Amino acid sequence: MKFDTVLKHLSEALKRPLPGKAGQLSMSPLPIDEDRFSVLDLPNARKGAVLLLLYPDAVGCMVPFIKRSIYEGTHAGQISLPGGKWEPSDASLEYTAQRETEEEIGVQVESIKILGRLSSLYIPPSNYLVEPYVGYVENKPTFIPDPREVDRVITCSFAHLIDRSTRKRKDIILRKDHHLSAPYFDIDNEVVWGATAMILSELLHVWEHDFN
Repeated sequence: MKFDTVLKHLSEALKRPLPGKAGQLSMSPLPIDEDRFSVLDLPNARKGAVLLLLYPDAVGCMVPFIKRSIYEGTHAGQISLPGGKWEPSDASLEYTAQRETEEEIGVQVESIKILGRLSSLYIPPSNYLVEPYVGYVENKPTFIPDPREVDRVITCSFAHLIDRSTRKRKDIILRKDHHLSAPYFDIDNEVVWGATAMILSELLHVWEHDFN
């Protein structure tokens, strides 16, 4: 799918009311954790932001994901969008998403243009209330992953992302006594599930219900 086509459509679609929970639910693990949707009653949640970055490539519009390094933390080894926690020096959460993208995969802040944002999503295991942003760069970037945080950068065409055959389901074992039935996106033979899948779900809900 052409880069300009995606930008034009999303720039208009993201100006309209967002589906929120209705757009996130289709890729939410089961049983559903209703705490994820209590965004009006989370005074102690930490603030964070992620960026769904679009860029042009010979095959069309592309999106980068990161596979997080193995470390002592809740999301070690998982696939996510670039992003992280808000710092007091950040002028806004939009800037947090841009700054973290530069720190994690080397795309310079000043080259990233923001198209809009998606609905906030609470992540109970790490107590983060995340603001997802959609942005783009005009030229294909050279990714420079931070070895402390990023195991590798995974790239996915937008055409693959919106293909319904990419969406699958499997059991995720969190602990010996706890497992979830999780819908996921099959991207580069990786399982993209949880909050990242729910953010993508809302984006695709916006795309599918507003396209044409």
